[in-house]
Amino acid sequence: MIGIHGTELDSATASLLRQIQPGAFILFGRNIASPTQLRKLIDDLRDLSRIEPIITIDQEGGRVSRLKLIGNEPPNAQQLRQKNDLDLIRTHGEITGKLLLQFGFNLDLCPVLDISFDDEADNSLRGRCYGTSAEEVITKAGIFNEALRATGIRSCGKHFPGYTCVPFDPHHELPVMDRPRSEMDRHELKVFSALAQKVDSMMIGHAVYRDLAPGSDLPASLSPAIINTLLRKELGFQGLVMTDDLDMGAILNHYPLARTLQLGIEAGNDLLMICHQTELAAQAVKILERLPAQALDRPLGAMEAWKVGLPAPHPFSLEAFHRLDALVWDLRVKTLGEEKAKERSPEDGKRSPVETY
Repeated sequence: MIGIHGTELDSATASLLRQIQPGAFILFGRNIASPTQLRKLIDDLRDLSRIEPIITIDQEGGRVSRLKLIGNEPPNAQQLRQKNDLDLIRTHGEITGKLLLQFGFNLDLCPVLDISFDDEADNSLRGRCYGTSAEEVITKAGIFNEALRATGIRSCGKHFPGYTCVPFDPHHELPVMDRPRSEMDRHELKVFSALAQKVDSMMIGHAVYRDLAPGSDLPASLSPAIINTLLRKELGFQGLVMTDDLDMGAILNHYPLARTLQLGIEAGNDLLMICHQTELAAQAVKILERLPAQALDRPLGAMEAWKVGLPAPHPFSLEAFHRLDALVWDLRVKTLGEEKAKERSPEDGKRSPVETY
């Protein structure tokens, strides 16, 4: 899964993508200028792909809402959980799915399944959690997930096995978690276990969990003990597994690209995410081609099976977009009130040099 630069494909980028044929594309605010431009960009990505690609985005709510650049900003998970109206959460999922289908996306990288033990913690989760307990997250994130999937858009639970108690933001450095397995079983893993059969894919976080993988200093995203043993075998997850962005400081500061990709495949990931260094894509393909064929059979088979029945883009019209955008505003007002609804979150890029979440 790779990100691209700019709001349109230049000839060099198009040639690179046509040659390497990524399995998935992820778009960010840097790729969005207008509704018609966004749909054309996604159509162009689809046209140069020989096999239907996964095309995804982080469209959660609040500050992690890429589409707020061209429309209204949905309320975030914290605002929705504090309003405590389950019908509004369900409406949010429905509108989100319909909006993404307008542009040609087929996967939304949400819901966040982390628990907020501290709404002010500096671990990248501020405003993004559906609950302060496992039970609340299971209920409220579960409703969003169900409503989103009912539109045809596929979902992604994140960030397994839980960023809740990481001491700092993995966008910048690799956190180490000493939280006991018994505590995680009662909290973080309780959520992921409850929703493992209900989300279509799972994103693996970049943190070291010493009690989940004793004797290993590998981050979860590169750990066979956490992906193959804990997620797949213990929790029985059968969907698509992907790393969080491998361009984050948690990975870049500790592993060279070749080692990262090898460990990522060996750990059990189906998708390796490179969001910002598109220029590394050709090198990444060459690295993967050097791995034993049997190492790639499993993720290739998983990708092929997962892509069956991906939703087709809805016919695009500005009128349809504006109708849906008006519903986003209505949801925002019902959640926050008229005056508070007029306040928007700061743009992601102003908060952090890294856009990935």
